[in-house]
Amino acid sequence: MQNRLLAGLPVAEFESLAADLELLPLRLGELLYEPGQRLRYAYFPTTAVVSLHYVVANGASAESAGVGPDGMVGIALFMGSESAPSSAVVQMGGHGYRLDRRQLLAAFGRGGAFQRALLRYTQALITQITQTAACYRHHSVEQQLSRWLLTTADRLAEGELVMTQELVGGLLGIRRETITEAAGRLRDAGHIGYRRGHISILDRVGLQTCACECYSVVKKELGRLLPAVAPGLQMAR
Repeated sequence: MQNRLLAGLPVAEFESLAADLELLPLRLGELLYEPGQRLRYAYFPTTAVVSLHYVVANGASAESAGVGPDGMVGIALFMGSESAPSSAVVQMGGHGYRLDRRQLLAAFGRGGAFQRALLRYTQALITQITQTAACYRHHSVEQQLSRWLLTTADRLAEGELVMTQELVGGLLGIRRETITEAAGRLRDAGHIGYRRGHISILDRVGLQTCACECYSVVKKELGRLLPAVAPGLQMAR
């Protein structure tokens, strides 16, 4: 499975990076970095999904963005900072490529397609973070949950999410009981199914009718800005 940003590079540019890319497992719950921590690596998920979230003083947190095969973790490295204000935690286990900060900065500094891809992805990520903030403020729990399920499923090869409702509530900053009620309504409508630790999307079109416009706004922006290579393609280099 291939990361979309890397898969969209011209062959010559990819080959200049290939020797420095380290494919490794990203395990559920693994903390890739903490707020204020010096970043050593950038990560390009292939089958994993990583959650970026902010933690407030009382320990509560909420996801600001998710990163899967459509992006990378560690934009602060090429934006002139060595640390980030948020944390990055593996939300769905899988694999990804790791790239040392020195190699990332050297490749970014050469310009070309790699630099353009990272800058365009940064714009898409900013859109996602901004839209998510508006979603938390203005939309119902059912709309937020529908948006999150659709967005996360788009980043996976399968339609089933290995995820508890308690963990989803933690990502959205919502009590588990409230998430359970919203998920129950979506299940009763036939849009999703769930069993312990697993959530399945049964009717994507129906679920989209329950989601707010935030889902389509972010999806459209990702499609507009990212390379025209479908996530999940096998590397053909």
